[in-house]
Amino acid sequence: MTPDELKQRLVRYGDLVPCRTAFIDAHTPGSDQKENFTIIGAGVSESTNQHVHIRDTPGFNIGAAGQPPKCRNSLHSHRTAEVFFVLKGRWRFFWGRYGSAGEVVLEEGDIINIPTGIFRGFENIGTDYGMIMAILGGDDAGGGVIWAPQVIEDAKEHGLVLGENGLLYNTKEGDSLPADVSAMPLLTVDELKAFPEFSAKEMIPNHVARYLDMVALSGKEPAKVIGAHAMLPDRPGFEVDFLTTGSLGDETQHSHRHNVLMGMRGHWHMDWEGGKFTLGPGDTMAVPPGLAYKLSPAMSGECSLFRVNNTDDPAGATARLL
Repeated sequence: MTPDELKQRLVRYGDLVPCRTAFIDAHTPGSDQKENFTIIGAGVSESTNQHVHIRDTPGFNIGAAGQPPKCRNSLHSHRTAEVFFVLKGRWRFFWGRYGSAGEVVLEEGDIINIPTGIFRGFENIGTDYGMIMAILGGDDAGGGVIWAPQVIEDAKEHGLVLGENGLLYNTKEGDSLPADVSAMPLLTVDELKAFPEFSAKEMIPNHVARYLDMVALSGKEPAKVIGAHAMLPDRPGFEVDFLTTGSLGDETQHSHRHNVLMGMRGHWHMDWEGGKFTLGPGDTMAVPPGLAYKLSPAMSGECSLFRVNNTDDPAGATARLL
């Protein structure tokens, strides 16, 4: 593979294109400064203005959310896995019908695997603009977002209506639902009973991994973070490994699956027969199956990255609670 061909599979952090109208809460006070990024796959954006960097999916989607301090993402649910790691800042994740069932604060490098079938939201509680990177299960990311009823009602007051086709319509700009499209209905009382309420004590042990714990476990080989026999045991259609300096030695990586490399700290050299790239924090590289490559730190000091591999597990198989 030539450098130009592989460059088409590399998305630099500095080249990320944001969408500020990606979701139904884009005009709701407290959530109206969000930036959504779709890096690999179509993601779950409800806006036709969402820029997609790499459309081909390896069995999962990669995205990101950028938010200034005190900005939050409203309560929603997914039918497949949703995994986040904190690239920049300090974030509070909360869950439950009204976001009050439990919460956890994540620092830079921490990762959370949120169970399917629960309402979740997140908020930047740091002092600067923050960024979290996301992995969504499935090629179609589970068919979109399921919003808590109050989110849809609040959005309507600020001019945004979500159609059953999954697209947003801005009534304050003269948009109206097409004649053959109805508004997304609110979940009924009976439907809401299917969304469980987990305490922090139930959730955190098997769904949150701390950066320093991953560093401690990634000595001469990568730490297995998400997978059948990993720190966070799960089978969501992909596996997540964590690499630090020395995790791979001088070994050539031979994978028959898709590898997505996501830089966390420091800089890494990626060498293959056709050339070399350097990956930095926030960079995403979609390595095609069959490409032999080597990874090595490009600098002294702390270097770390996450590696995501597709598996044969169904994308919707992730457990509600482990």
